[in-house]
Amino acid sequence: MCFEELVIKLSPVLKRIIYRIRVRYPFLGEDDLFQEALIHLWRDFQKGLLEDKTDSYMLQGCYFHLKNYLRKVKDKNRLVSIEALLGERQGGQEPYDSLFFLRDERNSDVRSELNNKMLAETIMNNGLTSREKYLLLLCSDGLTTRQMGQRLGISHVGVVKMMARIREKSSKYLDSGK
Repeated sequence: MCFEELVIKLSPVLKRIIYRIRVRYPFLGEDDLFQEALIHLWRDFQKGLLEDKTDSYMLQGCYFHLKNYLRKVKDKNRLVSIEALLGERQGGQEPYDSLFFLRDERNSDVRSELNNKMLAETIMNNGLTSREKYLLLLCSDGLTTRQMGQRLGISHVGVVKMMARIREKSSKYLDSGK
């Protein structure tokens, strides 16, 4: 099997995996993560490591590669908080318009970061229960599913189900933004 056929066969499931991973790591786009997964597959394909492997094995390899990649990138990524910047300017000494053109070598597009924050705020304020909001807060703190369940007093399976409900509720906002 050639690499292109492999990519066509694995792409739908790989995109679903990336969507699930991206919920916890919103600072990278789905296309970036998809490219990273394809690079991982390409390297393994070139080395001949995928010849006798099942689709499930290859997808699990991509999943673990992306999780490790995100763990490494998250530590190196510096997010810009507009609220913090606005709080530093006493009485509006600098025009706020200049904030929207900030560029940082670690965060290439502040506008997309602002759009993501506005989208997250819209989702939080429209239809989520206080418990679901608290779960998202715990998720953003980087807690594991089991740790979130302990804090909420439910099982980790309950946490997974709540996250699925949150994804379902927020899908209308995510689809309309594309």
